[in-house]
Amino acid sequence: MAGLRRKLPPLTGLTVFEAAARLGSFTKAAAELGVTQAAVSRQIHLLEDIFGFPLFRRLHRKIEVTDKGRLLSSATTTAFNLIADTIADISKEEGGDELAISATVAFSHFWLLPRISSFARSYPQVKLRIITQDKSADIEGGDVDLVIRYGNGMWPDGQAEFLFDDEIFPVCSPEYASEIGQVATLADLIRYPLITHDTDDPAWTGWNEWLAAFSVQGPKRPTGLRCSFYTEAIYAALNGQGIALGWKRLVEDLLNQKRLVRLTDASISTRNGYFVVVPRRQRKKEYVELLIEWLKRSTEVGHG
Repeated sequence: MAGLRRKLPPLTGLTVFEAAARLGSFTKAAAELGVTQAAVSRQIHLLEDIFGFPLFRRLHRKIEVTDKGRLLSSATTTAFNLIADTIADISKEEGGDELAISATVAFSHFWLLPRISSFARSYPQVKLRIITQDKSADIEGGDVDLVIRYGNGMWPDGQAEFLFDDEIFPVCSPEYASEIGQVATLADLIRYPLITHDTDDPAWTGWNEWLAAFSVQGPKRPTGLRCSFYTEAIYAALNGQGIALGWKRLVEDLLNQKRLVRLTDASISTRNGYFVVVPRRQRKKEYVELLIEWLKRSTEVGHG
């Protein structure tokens, strides 16, 4: 398996490339994946740097897949379809109810997946399907039973129940914290690489807003790594590449495991919170209320 990983480029890049090649557009790929067009472009450039040849020809107002890009596009589409078909086949078990939960990549990765096994153990008859996407899920279409969202709780397509709010503070790896030593003032933070990520969510708090809460002006020329997703920003911090903003609810496990550390006691509370949202116009499945109650309990007792 380790040898296979060395042969393959990053899966995120392949996913972005497959969408862009299939749709023939970076803009359409960004809309499908719920990221910015700039994030798509960076992932494609990363793959091209790894391969050493172009995957697209950039023409006026359009792109064209190169010959080598077409070969890779065919292979990735076939592979992803095979994976999707296999998952669909092995999921067709008789009996039980399926609950489809939608959440962002970061929330699924750092909070939901480490905890969901406790619900599965309590209700083994329920088949769970977790849909991970950063764009807001369409809960009126019937594809999902509930969505976990961050915001103010006012969404026209569903009924929201509050789960928890959050607080935000700088984090980095223990090794990096030891390397830079004590941060005397918050203004000193801008001397170090501040890791950022792309987002179109106006509710999300970035470095400039966080620093401004303490009357500190953000760096004019950021030197830190810029990532496409929050998960990548946290992994960059884990690997000692700089300082990221840690959302406590998302990085709590990593802090408890001593894989990340807080650089300062300073933090800000979020204006918004995390909510579980269910469709207004659909009858709730039998186990939806049980799942909502489990989510609420898990916010109080960690891993439930």
